[in-house]
Amino acid sequence: MKSLAFLLLAAASLHAGEKSLFNGKDLTGWEGNPKLWSVQDGAITGKTANEGDAKISHNTFLVWKDGTVGDFELTFQYRIEKGNSGVQYRSKALDPGPSGPVISGYQADFEAGKTYSGILYEEKGRGILAKRGEKTTIGENGKPTVTGQVGDSNEIQATIKDEQWNEYKIVAKGNHVQHFINGKQTVDVTDNDPKNAPKEGLLALQIHAGPAMVVQFKELVLKTE
Repeated sequence: MKSLAFLLLAAASLHAGEKSLFNGKDLTGWEGNPKLWSVQDGAITGKTANEGDAKISHNTFLVWKDGTVGDFELTFQYRIEKGNSGVQYRSKALDPGPSGPVISGYQADFEAGKTYSGILYEEKGRGILAKRGEKTTIGENGKPTVTGQVGDSNEIQATIKDEQWNEYKIVAKGNHVQHFINGKQTVDVTDNDPKNAPKEGLLALQIHAGPAMVVQFKELVLKTE
């Protein structure tokens, strides 16, 4: 009864055009390697290991299967222990690997380290499109040019809580995308690359190849109106 009451309260708190992407109890609506992804303590949890079935040979993803995203706002809470992760958006599926789904496209990056949280990275594509604190424009050649700043990278990093919950927001409208962590804007990107700028695609959560790591997500709310 407690979980039902929680879900009803969460649904009542949503505004027009908003949709909760996670029911708080299982991975309904999501698809990935069940040896890596589960629900623990009310959060979507991705875990890798240094050996055994949870050792991964490539980056892999938990893919949202109930639709695609084009113009939208997504807010979520995340926490990470070691390693690197992120949320893919407007992305596409490639051939899966032995560790699970493989995804290419925009990624709102975050990590347990001090450098990449908040950047815009294109997985299996054009690479880093904006470093933290940058405003960039991507030209027809697919290369980003820094046109300004949205904040100081070190100051933004100082507000990110290690191994604790942080709030992330992604805003994508047309060819303009923005990321925010804990209320601070981290990047502002205008993508004028007609060949490669994605307009719509998959939403997915990442676990990264390398040493063992843990990442958790909760309170994922998608707004499309």
